[in-house]
Amino acid sequence: MSRYCGRVVLILLSVGSMAFAQQRQPNIIVIMTDDHAKKATSLYDGSLNATPNIDRIGAEGVTFRNAFVTNSICGPSRAVFLTGVYSHINGMYDHSRRFDSSQVTLPKILRGNGYFTAIVGKWHLVTTPTGFDYWKVLIDQGEYYNPNFIEMGDTSRYEGYATDIITDLAIETIEKRVGDKPFFLMVNEKAPHRNWMPDTTHLRMYDDREMPMPENFSDDYSDRTRAATEQDMEVRNMYLSSDMKLYMPENEPETGTGGKATFNAKADWKRLYERMNIAQKKAWDEYYKPISDAFYKERPEGTKLAEWKYQRYIKDYLRCIASVDENVGRLLAYLEKKNLLDNTLIVYTSDQGFFLGEHGWYDKRFMYEESIGIPLVMRLPSMISRGTDRSELVLNLDLAPTILQVAGVATPQRMQGSSLVPLFKSGDVPEWRSAVYYHYYEYPHGWHNVKRHYGIRTDRYKLIHFYNDNDEWELFDLKSDPFEMHNLYGKPERQTLVSSLNREMISLMQKYKDTTVVQP
Repeated sequence: MSRYCGRVVLILLSVGSMAFAQQRQPNIIVIMTDDHAKKATSLYDGSLNATPNIDRIGAEGVTFRNAFVTNSICGPSRAVFLTGVYSHINGMYDHSRRFDSSQVTLPKILRGNGYFTAIVGKWHLVTTPTGFDYWKVLIDQGEYYNPNFIEMGDTSRYEGYATDIITDLAIETIEKRVGDKPFFLMVNEKAPHRNWMPDTTHLRMYDDREMPMPENFSDDYSDRTRAATEQDMEVRNMYLSSDMKLYMPENEPETGTGGKATFNAKADWKRLYERMNIAQKKAWDEYYKPISDAFYKERPEGTKLAEWKYQRYIKDYLRCIASVDENVGRLLAYLEKKNLLDNTLIVYTSDQGFFLGEHGWYDKRFMYEESIGIPLVMRLPSMISRGTDRSELVLNLDLAPTILQVAGVATPQRMQGSSLVPLFKSGDVPEWRSAVYYHYYEYPHGWHNVKRHYGIRTDRYKLIHFYNDNDEWELFDLKSDPFEMHNLYGKPERQTLVSSLNREMISLMQKYKDTTVVQP
């Protein structure tokens, strides 16, 4: 039986007619990566990579097969997790906004109910973290190599690789916590965010294989709206410098638009490279310089260039995830050694999904499956049945209410999500949601030129409305068209379906109090 370091409290949790009394408050660790696609988690797919430590959490707990975000972009998605409300309620619509740190948040509630609260890693909400007894966060996006951290207001630089460092800080934070309080710890990894700089120990990983190309990599968007054709997030347009890590001659022009043609990618790549120490540069030079030399000797164009960029991108992306998975394993091993594992709710998730070449894209933002879908696994033996597999529609909006119920703390009425505790065991859950609502705002400012849109997703259909400087709709049948290639909107035989989905969408907009657009 595991040793428990937290205090014993009386709590009442109501699930249906069941009451849980005289239980111990568990510790809570939320591991949130940045841009981790479900497809790059072997528990969900397995065609690209192996993530045995992340998989372990789901295998020993619950795996949510249909987990989604409400707004697929970094800062806003994190704000939804912290507040348990949609972007239009918490005010963090996009990256032109600052997070209002005075509002009610999950860590503030837990702190007020006996928890030691802490965050290490990525914050990316501009304002100073609040509600935490301890915080040590990256500046803005942070760097992969030798990153700067702000610790309770003081800035310091760490030598090493960000994913390793963040895990070190997580373990140190648990070790140094004061007293015997249960703890709530957010472990926010930078990886695998762009520009996908792997650890030196993983540079040659996957060199022995060609990664499979998505079957719709060469999508021409002929059956979609202008939003699909006017984006700037195609792999073929990635930067040669910061994305591909080429050693570009001084007079060599940057040919990729990279999501923002005005961004000085060459200068940014030079800045990131110069952060490395001598040993790190040596390892990078030995690996990437021959690749760069071969590229300028061959100078691929057209389709060959796009495919070359895809292989370079996807392998670096997966190498970053390899470091994440290893560090998840390291954190689990530490908790096990300290007899903390079985009394700690472990949540692994990402702030959003990511395109891994589908539609020829990278990045996120669109309400397409690869962008809004996230890995979500949880482990807590006392409450979660081992090997539970759920296909219900769940949201990042649900995480705060779930964590509060697990902690035995009342959920504020303001929070708009639903606790996932009823899904912790097998069996039907009556009256679960039949659809999820999504809204993306970052246009025309920001990166990638993805137009504003909102929509609804059911277990089979998806209806999307693009608005602002356009007025276009898309309808997809996810059963017959899982890759979302064929827009069915406007077809007479689908009009009844569209009307039904539209009514349901309006109902959700009213439920969640979204008045940021004129209802259709």
